[in-house]
Amino acid sequence: MINAVSKNLASNTRRLDAQLLVEENFDIINRKMIIGGKECCLYFVDGFVKDDILEKIMEFFATLKKEDVDCTAEEFQKKLLPYGEVDLEDDIDKIITLILSGAPCLTIDGYESVFVIDCRTYPARSVEEPDKDKVMRGARDGFVETLIFNTALIRRRIRNPELIMQMMSVGNSSHTDIVVCYMKNRVDEKLLKNIIERINNIKIDALTMGQESLAECLYKGSWFNPFPKFHYTERPDAASASILEGKIIIIVDNSPSVMILPTTVFDIVEEAADYYCPPITGTYLRFSRTIINIFALFLTPAFLLLMQHKDWIPKGMEFIIMKEVVYVPLIVQFFILEFAIDGLKLAALNTPSMMSTPFSVISALILGDLTVSSGWFNAEVMLYMAFVAMASYTQVSFELSYALKFMRLTTLILTALFSQWGFLAGIIITFAAIIFNRTISGFNYMYPLIPFDYKVLIRHFFRITLPSSEKAGNQKF
Repeated sequence: MINAVSKNLASNTRRLDAQLLVEENFDIINRKMIIGGKECCLYFVDGFVKDDILEKIMEFFATLKKEDVDCTAEEFQKKLLPYGEVDLEDDIDKIITLILSGAPCLTIDGYESVFVIDCRTYPARSVEEPDKDKVMRGARDGFVETLIFNTALIRRRIRNPELIMQMMSVGNSSHTDIVVCYMKNRVDEKLLKNIIERINNIKIDALTMGQESLAECLYKGSWFNPFPKFHYTERPDAASASILEGKIIIIVDNSPSVMILPTTVFDIVEEAADYYCPPITGTYLRFSRTIINIFALFLTPAFLLLMQHKDWIPKGMEFIIMKEVVYVPLIVQFFILEFAIDGLKLAALNTPSMMSTPFSVISALILGDLTVSSGWFNAEVMLYMAFVAMASYTQVSFELSYALKFMRLTTLILTALFSQWGFLAGIIITFAAIIFNRTISGFNYMYPLIPFDYKVLIRHFFRITLPSSEKAGNQKF
């Protein structure tokens, strides 16, 4: 084999030094030493190794004598490597990937295998509650960018041998680690096989954008439909609950959120806060969030339609008629404010925390009485757009909130052009985009409404507690 490890230490170090560019990289260390009279070389990346553990291992090596190391590689691994995670590897390409991943590799003269001592560690921030998906009561931990921490957060909640975490790698240059996590006795085997085959068939240089790059590789069609094909969460409790329901979790290294497969629109609108409250409170929160988002979707197009046909306004609702002079067409006002709200969101992301208060004051002045008194905007338009902006923050899913925004803009344009027929067309397009959306599983996005499943549908609409016998395997994907 061309990539096989040689018994000759000089040959191995020459190849590793050349491919790792040791002379040019200050942080790739090749520590030459002697263990029991045998020459060896230890390769590792500075900053990826637990220094205290590596120091203790090297202290142990210093005590070995010639008769101690007079053994095979397998015997050396079992008797003379005092660490938990030690493997033998004989492929140079895999060894290089392991070294660059942070695992120290020890090559010893006379052995045709390299010892992989997995005492690596990665820079990581502390485990804390996600900023986006907070709860009033419940767990305060969240996923971080370090993959092994994320798998541990799930293992802590599911102490079952049926929980499988299958490691994979994607990217010719990045070799990004991916973990496919599922319950072996509850997962849809056909879907699992399909996902693993898709991941194995991915041909890409690097997952530069983490999960988004992986999502685009897994699902390559119908991206013109804005409704999300995947469900993401930064909460370990939500991910663990999904696994126990028979779903598949994909964890990508360097990403603080996980991907849940398969998913439906009903799964996306759910929140962890619904389950940390009593059933009646959780049901109310779920209904109120859904109704608010539906109102936000059709409020401005409906107002525009009624302003085109004021005679359609019911008695007692005449107060919604605009009293001030309209200098700028309503459709233009709505579009300006839609973009202005997005501009404020982007500005808030890039505003230093010390400037957040002045920024809020300036924003209130710009989108307050000054805009109305200047004649650019009418008070009613400002009121309805304020409700729309507020409603967008009631939805945890960033992708779903923008999908609803795109559908609202489409309905606004059609209503402005074709009046009531445009408004009706906008509604039809919105529901068609939801109904005909397909996820990676190929199952209907509207399940359990289409196809109809009464028990699962009740669970989505009402926050109820099912008996333990009904919790697993009750969803058909």
